[in-house]
Amino acid sequence: MLLGCGAVGPPLFILVFLVDGATRTGYDPMYHPVSALSLGPRGWIQITNFVLTGLLLLGFAVGLRRVLRPGRADLWGPLAVGVFGLGLLLSGVFVMDPAHGYPPGAPLDGVMTSWPGVLHDNLGIVVFVSVPVACFVLARRSAGRPTGRAWVGYDLLTGLAGLALFVTFGTAWETDHPLTGLIQRLMIAVDWAWITVLALRLLAETRRRAGEPPQAGPTPRSIRSSGSGRRSSARCRPPRTPPRSTGRPSGSNATPRTAEDAGVQRAPRTPRS
Repeated sequence: MLLGCGAVGPPLFILVFLVDGATRTGYDPMYHPVSALSLGPRGWIQITNFVLTGLLLLGFAVGLRRVLRPGRADLWGPLAVGVFGLGLLLSGVFVMDPAHGYPPGAPLDGVMTSWPGVLHDNLGIVVFVSVPVACFVLARRSAGRPTGRAWVGYDLLTGLAGLALFVTFGTAWETDHPLTGLIQRLMIAVDWAWITVLALRLLAETRRRAGEPPQAGPTPRSIRSSGSGRRSSARCRPPRTPPRSTGRPSGSNATPRTAEDAGVQRAPRTPRS
């Protein structure tokens, strides 16, 4: 299922760069950025990590579009996630220039001089801005859910934290701060975790809807059978006979006006002598 790509991709990306960075000679995870792992003899590991995670997130964006449509954020939310995935994929295609002393012997500054390095630098902006945008857009969708108040808070806090950490990371990179790598890893953890939680949340909602019994309602066959039953009972019902007329006025208080009406026979009159 495409939603599962969003649950698998971010943790896999973090696991790979943590293990790779901890075992690299001359690489300092607290100081060097994650993209620097694309350099050197083992650079193919992080390049593959970028490309594979980007593909997984593009698949997740497609699944997100299918689940949200039609509804709130059904266009801009998946679009922001798709831009995020595409940015990661292209970050693996266009690697950064050697900088900040890695690989060993590289320049100590962080200036990108080649066009792939400049493109990679700009792709980083796209990647780390697209996630907060997705957070803000999908917060609108969370607001329309029955239990969405907590999710709205999580979406908004993640978006704000992501932007704040991005600005902090950019400042640390330009000033050559010794904790530049740590700041970037915190930013990645916040943004990537939100993607994973979103995927797991939508998977749970989808399974819950699939487990709900269908709503009962009259089927066309039952409607036809009930209609035919009424028609057949109407045909079998004996015809009503009209009430027999008695010739009397209706009403219980009607009284006879003449003796004949009362059914009394008068005695015959005798002639006078």
